[in-house]
Amino acid sequence: MNITILANRDLASNLALNHLLPGLADHHSVNVYLSDAVGAATVRPQPLEQLRFFEQTLFNEVLFPLADTAGISGELLTFAGLDRYTAGPVSSLNRINSEESLATLRSAAPDLILSIRYGGILREQAIAVPPLGVINLHSGLLPQYRGVMASFRALLAGEEQLGTTIHFISDPGIDTGEIIATTGTPVSPGKSYLWHVLALYPPACEKLLACVAALARGEDLPSRPQGEGGQYFSFPEEQDLAAFFDRGWALFDTDEISDIAKRYTGPTT
Repeated sequence: MNITILANRDLASNLALNHLLPGLADHHSVNVYLSDAVGAATVRPQPLEQLRFFEQTLFNEVLFPLADTAGISGELLTFAGLDRYTAGPVSSLNRINSEESLATLRSAAPDLILSIRYGGILREQAIAVPPLGVINLHSGLLPQYRGVMASFRALLAGEEQLGTTIHFISDPGIDTGEIIATTGTPVSPGKSYLWHVLALYPPACEKLLACVAALARGEDLPSRPQGEGGQYFSFPEEQDLAAFFDRGWALFDTDEISDIAKRYTGPTT
C-alpha cells in the first residue's frame, strides 16, 4: 500500500514515527508530512511556553540539527534520519486544505492516511483522497477527552489510567469519528505530563500497525460510534495550570528530558 502519515513537528510525533516507520517500510511505501505547530501561533501561559520549548524548540532547533550535522544517531532517529524509511524526505505540509497542499497529498497517491498529532483539521477534499480512509491516533480516550492535551485533562481529573484512541476521520469534526481501538497506560505518580504523553505511543503504535496490517490483508476494521458525552478541550488556561500544579503534577521534568535526549545521541563516554 501507499501510506501517507500526517504528524506534527514535535517530540511525541517523532517518537511515534520511530515506532511506526520500521514496521511499515518493509511492506509499504510511506510518505510523511509534518505540521509545524498545533493551533494558532499565539503566546500561551508561561508554563505552556516552557513546555513548548522542551517538546519542540530544544529538539527541532538544537538537538536534531546537531545530531544530523555530526552524523550522530542513537536508538531513536531525528526527523531527517527517518528518511531512510520513507519514499521521499520527511517535510512540512501546513494548510492541508489549500490547493497546493491537496496537490501534494494527491501526488503521493495514498491508499491510506494515518494522522498523529497533526496540527490541521482535514476538510472533505483531503479526507476523500485515500480510498481506504483516514485513521487518527488520538492521545486520549474518546469521547471523554477530545481536543488538545487530553492527557493533561485526564491527570487533572484524577484518572488512574490514561489512554489513546484509534479512530476514523470521516468528517471535519475534531476527534469525533468511529472508534477502532483503544489502549490504556497506568498513571505513574511522580512522573511528568510529558513523560505520560510519550509513554502512550509505543503500545498505541503497535496497535496502529496491527490495523494497517489488517487493511493490507483486505480486511475491514470493525468500528463503533463514540456515543454520547465527552467534552472538547482547548489549551489549558492559567486556572487549569494552577489546579494541575496544586495536585502535585509537573508539565515536564528535565531529568526525564535528558534521558530521552540520550536515546537520540547514543551512549556518551
